[in-house]
Amino acid sequence: MDDSANDKYRAPALDKGLDIIELLAERSHGLSQKDIAEALGRSPNEIYRMLTTLLQRGYISRDAKSDLFALSLKMFSLAQFHPPMHRLLAYAAPLMQTAAQSSWQSCHIGMEDNWMVVIVASHPSPGNWGLAMRAGSVIGLTNTGTGRVLAAFRPSEERKALLDNHRLALGEPRPDRAILKKRLEAILDRGYEQAPSEATQGVTDLSFPVFDSFSRAIAVVTCPHLHRIDEVVVPDLDEVVATYKALAANLTAYFGGVAPD
Repeated sequence: MDDSANDKYRAPALDKGLDIIELLAERSHGLSQKDIAEALGRSPNEIYRMLTTLLQRGYISRDAKSDLFALSLKMFSLAQFHPPMHRLLAYAAPLMQTAAQSSWQSCHIGMEDNWMVVIVASHPSPGNWGLAMRAGSVIGLTNTGTGRVLAAFRPSEERKALLDNHRLALGEPRPDRAILKKRLEAILDRGYEQAPSEATQGVTDLSFPVFDSFSRAIAVVTCPHLHRIDEVVVPDLDEVVATYKALAANLTAYFGGVAPD
C-alpha cells in the first residue's frame, strides 16, 4: 500500500490515543497533561478529550493528588487472555511448516528460560530423512547457534547475567569467554549465526533472532541445515538462509519487535 492510500485510511484520533498509551508505557512515573502534550508535540487541549476517553475506558489512571496520568493494568489484564508467547508460537506453527517444506530442512524455535535454552517449537523436514530437535529439549547456550544468538542480541548486563547463571547443558563444554566474546560480536555484525554445528557433524547451524520492542532477542529460529548429495533437487544454502531470515523477521513484526540498527 502506498503512502497516499495509508493517509486515506488513517484514523487521527486512534493515532493520538495509541501515542498516549505508548508514551505512558515507556515512563515508570506518571505524566501531567502538559508533559504528555509536550512529549507528543501537541497542545494540551488537543489531547484532553483523548485522555478523558482513555480514563473512562480504564486504559489509563489519574492520581487524585498529583493529577498525573499513568498506564493502568487493563492492557496487561487483557493480554492474559492470550499470553503473548503462546500467541507467537501459534502464529509461528504454520509458518514453520511452510518454511520446512519449501526448504527441505527442519527448523525449531528456542528461548531462554531460567538461564537455560529450551526448544519450544519444532517442525521436521519433508522427505524420508532429516534432523529435528524435540520440543522441550534443553540445549547449550554457548555451543549452539540458538544459544549464541540469544546471548548476542542482549544488552551487555543481561548477557553477563545469562552467562554467569547458565548451567551447562548435556554435552556442553565450558566456554572460553574471550573466544565467545569474539563469536558474539561476529553474530552482531552479520545479524544471525551461520556456523558448523558443535554437536553434530555435517550440520550447519543457521540461527536468526526474533526481537521484542527493545531490540532484544526473545526467541531464535534455527535451521540445522543438512547438505544433500543425492539426486533430490533442493534449495541451496543461500535460499535456505533467505527463507529462515524472512521467517524470523515475520515473527518479529508479529510480536511488535524492532530489529537493532
